[in-house]
Amino acid sequence: MNSKRNTLTRTLIIWSIPVTALTVLLLFSGCKKEPPAAQQPSSQATMDTMHASQTAADQATATTAAIEQKTCPVMEGNPINPNIFVEYKGKKVYFCCKACPEKFLADPNQYIAKLPQFEQ
Repeated sequence: MNSKRNTLTRTLIIWSIPVTALTVLLLFSGCKKEPPAAQQPSSQATMDTMHASQTAADQATATTAAIEQKTCPVMEGNPINPNIFVEYKGKKVYFCCKACPEKFLADPNQYIAKLPQFEQ
């Protein structure tokens, strides 16, 4: 019985090391900075996903909002990419990379205070 316990303990220790290492990597990987939109090749999937089919009026609104909101609310300090946004309560919120909209939508109230378009 004791040998089974020792074997189980060793097995758990051996497997816990890579699992712990992977967990640490995932926690510290964060959001990667991407080059500005002008330098990125556009793909149809990205365009569809990020609602890039805008009319001329939407383009003007996006430019105005992009001027007001200069940094990503999720990754503070990173400049926004005007092609990556979500609409929240009728206003566009811009982000620096593709990972940030999901984080924003998970808890928008955490980020609203950082956005000029929601100041009153």
